[in-house]
Amino acid sequence: MSPGFDPKNDIPNLEGKVILVTGGTAGVGARSVVQLAQRNPAHIYFTGRNAKSADAVIKEAAATGSKTNVQFLPCDLASLASVKSAAERVLAEQSRLDVLLANAGIMDVPESLTEDGYEMHFGVNYLSHALLIRRLLPLLERTAADPQADARVVVLTSTGFLAAPGGGIQFDRVKTVQKFHLLGGLIRYGQSKLADLLLARELARRYPAILSVSVTPGIVNTDLVSNLSTFLRVTSKVSAYLIQGGLIKPEDGAKSQLWCVGAPKCEVKAGEFYEPVGVHSKVSNKYSTDMDLAKRLWEWTDAELEKWM
Repeated sequence: MSPGFDPKNDIPNLEGKVILVTGGTAGVGARSVVQLAQRNPAHIYFTGRNAKSADAVIKEAAATGSKTNVQFLPCDLASLASVKSAAERVLAEQSRLDVLLANAGIMDVPESLTEDGYEMHFGVNYLSHALLIRRLLPLLERTAADPQADARVVVLTSTGFLAAPGGGIQFDRVKTVQKFHLLGGLIRYGQSKLADLLLARELARRYPAILSVSVTPGIVNTDLVSNLSTFLRVTSKVSAYLIQGGLIKPEDGAKSQLWCVGAPKCEVKAGEFYEPVGVHSKVSNKYSTDMDLAKRLWEWTDAELEKWM
């Protein structure tokens, strides 16, 4: 456990490192970009769709005195073509990638499909990040091969994975809008967050040279909460009060994933799930610890993404 974690003091100097943050134009993603920029990495890419918000993040990072090249990488996570294009740009411009922070996500959106025909939560929260990681694995592996380097993949998940449907991942339904009679948005979200958690577990097993973990920021006061249905918004606020004393500010919500980025390697267990801040989570169910399910998900994903590789 890391009480009082302060990114300014507890993240080591990141000089020379290259970092990619998805969903960095708002919320905990934007807070992560600004905080990481103050630790002097060579380059930070951050994805999103809102160029105006991206400009504000870049200016905020520069205002701290950071000399880091903070660069907006346009990317629509509901489009695998857009994800591939973003990955190709990083591959073309960089010879290393030290940190991939898979932060972006959506929650409780209406029944819909991505551009490629996947349930929206599953496509945006999980499949887009699975493709991005796979496309950038050669760069991560090259970085990890340097004895002085420390390549990491940090995947944002949520204890909401407990709401995943029966079977954990309904492989035969992820190419539908997945209608449920009650709390459909929460169930679909839970399935995508379970997939994210399993992605980190299987990535750690297959690529042990890369330190891969999943993390929840807690219940944070961002648009993800404010845009929920009335019932879920009230439920989230009550849960936040009971579990953590209230909604967490975005700058505090960012601390959990920043800890995963900057904590000493000996303190971070590969493939595991972390809660705020630096706490090895005991929250689990039969699906979140099922390595056979993680393997099946990886192989299913390989087949689905073959045309994009």
